[in-house]
Amino acid sequence: MTLRENFNMNEVIKEKVKERYGKIALTGNSDCCCMPGECTPSDSPIDATKMIGYDQEDLKSIPEAAILGVGCGAPIKFAELQEGETVLDLGSGAGIDVFLSANKVSKSGKVIGIDMTNEMLDKARKNARDGNYTNVEFRRGDIEKNIPVDNSTVDAVISNCVINLTTDKTSAFKEVYRILKKGGRMVISDLVTDRELDHDQVSHEQWCSCIDGALTQEHYLESIKKAGFENVSILDQRTYMEGEKVDGRKITSLVIKAIK
Repeated sequence: MTLRENFNMNEVIKEKVKERYGKIALTGNSDCCCMPGECTPSDSPIDATKMIGYDQEDLKSIPEAAILGVGCGAPIKFAELQEGETVLDLGSGAGIDVFLSANKVSKSGKVIGIDMTNEMLDKARKNARDGNYTNVEFRRGDIEKNIPVDNSTVDAVISNCVINLTTDKTSAFKEVYRILKKGGRMVISDLVTDRELDHDQVSHEQWCSCIDGALTQEHYLESIKKAGFENVSILDQRTYMEGEKVDGRKITSLVIKAIK
């Protein structure tokens, strides 16, 4: 594949991701169309959050419309957020992790949600207004190219099964590294695979479900270290879809922490 063909493929994938998650924003993910195999059309988004580890009591404290059930883990359980901290959520969607984080950092702290899908941003901002959140902000941005946040201003970055949607994981991690303060932490959930696919093998549908864009665990951790992070560690691990293989590939959900 030539550089031009590779660039074009990456742009097509990005547009398909926007289209997919724009639809999820508009439907509230009522058809459970993300994370296939983890939930069925009869499940609700709240049911999906139970499967991936969210504290159900905590969820009662945020707007229900923020809960879309599209993650693959619960990184906020491991982020150890403190009052007064500045937190950034990559791929914030309708705001579930932003609002949970806002409750933890309280009014003396701040939480910024980044998303590239206009429909998600509209939904998240409405949820913030409805929930009377004054310490949150949602910004449009491409996490591979330019997260709209100043250098060295964030205490913690969280993300739930979003970096896997990018076509250049290392570039995304470099952006995270740039915005974190020295000693700041990144705590993310994502999927890894036992076999990566070449670009000419991928399905846009499976990429949008965080499957075909998945790296091996070794390559995923390597991309974090290439961005400059230290003390990269796996905090939690579980087999995706109860061990059922996707097109012959074993998929695993990880929670990973790294320090700047």
